[in-house]
Amino acid sequence: MKQQSVIYLDHAATSWPKPAGVGEAMMEILNGPSANSGRGSYGMALKAARTIFQTRVRLANLFHIDNPNDIVFTSNTTEALNLAIKGCLKPGDHVIATMVEHNSVRRPLEYLKRTQGIQVEYLALNSEGELDLTELERAFRPETKLLVCAHSSNLLGSILPVGEMSRIAHEHGALILVDAAQTAGRYHVDVSSMGIDLLAFPGHKSLLGPQGTGGLYIHPNVDLEPLLHGGTGSQSEALEMPLVRPDRYEAGTLNAVGIAGLGAGVNQVLEIGVEQIYSHEWKLTQNIMTELGKIKKVTLLGPEPGKPRTGIVAFTVEDQDASSVAFQLDRKFGIAVRAGYHCTPLGHMTAGTSAGGAVRASVGYATTEGDIDALIAAIQYIAK
Repeated sequence: MKQQSVIYLDHAATSWPKPAGVGEAMMEILNGPSANSGRGSYGMALKAARTIFQTRVRLANLFHIDNPNDIVFTSNTTEALNLAIKGCLKPGDHVIATMVEHNSVRRPLEYLKRTQGIQVEYLALNSEGELDLTELERAFRPETKLLVCAHSSNLLGSILPVGEMSRIAHEHGALILVDAAQTAGRYHVDVSSMGIDLLAFPGHKSLLGPQGTGGLYIHPNVDLEPLLHGGTGSQSEALEMPLVRPDRYEAGTLNAVGIAGLGAGVNQVLEIGVEQIYSHEWKLTQNIMTELGKIKKVTLLGPEPGKPRTGIVAFTVEDQDASSVAFQLDRKFGIAVRAGYHCTPLGHMTAGTSAGGAVRASVGYATTEGDIDALIAAIQYIAK
């Protein structure tokens, strides 16, 4: 009989377990006197609207956003990235991205390249995920409209210098879109001081909310073409989508239940503090790297020990397929990790692991030192 995974080390995919308050907030909306937000002025609809706005306010506090209405709710980071990319690019525009981008960035770019003739340039990074800012400077052209970057690689765990990158982009008249899938809630993000024009984030990872939630911050001076068109509950007599935010980008009924859970998750992040969350996860990843680095058959990916990284440690085991290692961890040791290509073939090209992928262990705030000890012991056994 299959042993159930009890040690969860796949927080880069989604966080688990969720704080108790997340489920409670969702059930309160699901079973309580709430209705469709923005579709009525009666008490039930207003309660849903207040809950949704409260989540916007908490996210604004977390990301240092002046106006909560500049935050648009989406179903995930992928939808947010599609809205940002397809909403600002036009035929002939030039885009700069990096060689650690997730497919949620690469595929929309390649789609627009094929259908609208945009130009895409992927900048090389070294094996630790570091970017040469001089090469970035050289990549800009007069027609460059957008710089897209993963704040942290979901394979290498490396962290890009977004503040410096945004300064360079703005000097060349371009916007910067940051994919915060691996940093939102676990690493400091300040859209004002970092000069971020567009910030895409998931609700279900380090923000501790449920799946099916996410969002996009849009700078007040940036206007995107809406990705979806339909009812908003406001300006119903108009033929086009409203200009007012967030209605302009939120066609259809919002996921009030999920957004309520997201609000509870963000509240927990604010109470704990991002700095404390990062410190906890960094110490755990350093422990993993130090101990796995002692095993001759294990090769670690990403920044060397001691350097900044998010809670991700990817590795390979000599003479063993990554999927086989993950299968053994699950079946023999009850440890859940992810193996393969992690939706980032560009990242694996950078790491030199395109041939067979890698095993990825990723920690969260709920991860304990005992969980890490179990992982290390299991890899020592498997490597033999």
